[in-house]
Amino acid sequence: MGVQIKSKRAVVSKAPYELYMVFTDMSNFVRFLPEERKADVTADYDSLHATVQGFNIGVRISSRTPYSRIDFADDGAPFKFALSMHFEPASDPYKTDYQICLDADLNFMMKTLLGSKLQDALDKVVDAIAAMSEGRVPEGIDPSMYPEGFNR
Repeated sequence: MGVQIKSKRAVVSKAPYELYMVFTDMSNFVRFLPEERKADVTADYDSLHATVQGFNIGVRISSRTPYSRIDFADDGAPFKFALSMHFEPASDPYKTDYQICLDADLNFMMKTLLGSKLQDALDKVVDAIAAMSEGRVPEGIDPSMYPEGFNR
């Protein structure tokens, strides 16, 4: 059973190419993690693998469309999924209209347990990226872990 979830849209205070460059290298994601979590995560340019609550989860970049879209796919996860990040030019050339879309193959029980949590998680990620781009610190994020190019 396929589930499609679209995050809210947010205007991020970075040009599309700047935001795209942060997410095009999966090893950048490790910088956001607290030190005690980094031991369970391995990442390179194209993929990230982690152990979370005993589950092995892998994600890989399946395609890149420079400065407008990055597609991710599961690479060893408890369920099949595809995620895409969209970087659209906003009316201001130094800002990006940003959204995340998720397609997940969830059975009825998983959909019931995770459906609204996945929506909330995607919306929180979008809010955090918008906040970081404006120099605000999202809850639970250490500003020293910001990827290069974000305000500090």
